[in-house]
Amino acid sequence: MTRELFIELVEREQEALRGFLLALCCGNKDDVDDLAQDALVKAYLSSAGYQDRGRFRSWLFKIAHNTFLNHKASLRCTESIDEARALGEEKGADSSFEHQSLYLALRTLPPKERSAITLFYLNGYSIKEIAKITDTSEEAVKKQLSRGRDKLREQLRMDKG
Repeated sequence: MTRELFIELVEREQEALRGFLLALCCGNKDDVDDLAQDALVKAYLSSAGYQDRGRFRSWLFKIAHNTFLNHKASLRCTESIDEARALGEEKGADSSFEHQSLYLALRTLPPKERSAITLFYLNGYSIKEIAKITDTSEEAVKKQLSRGRDKLREQLRMDKG
């Protein structure tokens, strides 16, 4: 892949990438900036091996997902939305975001469940595509989605009550 083609593809997918990372990082823009930069560097360095058999976005999201999993600060889970809210204030999360309750609830999920929920519901990927992006089985993705939905439902119910 040429440098020019890489830049063109990244420019087309950059907003989606940042949205994906913003959800994974539960609104923490500082983490998003760091992860996006790391993921794009990794993507550029491995772009010679990219084969246009799949979608560029999926390839880029896979790199970003692995970068997220390797970023220790993003992996911290909280027990409740209240704990997530306190952590978000400490970390400078975007409190003006219209889906802040969802971000807070996402923070309570383990990273793999958070990834599955984000890819499926916020990015529209199929279970098969999520399995490829996250290097796991389709059955594991289904379980992560089920557990994640149950936990989110419970956390959001507790936040309203």
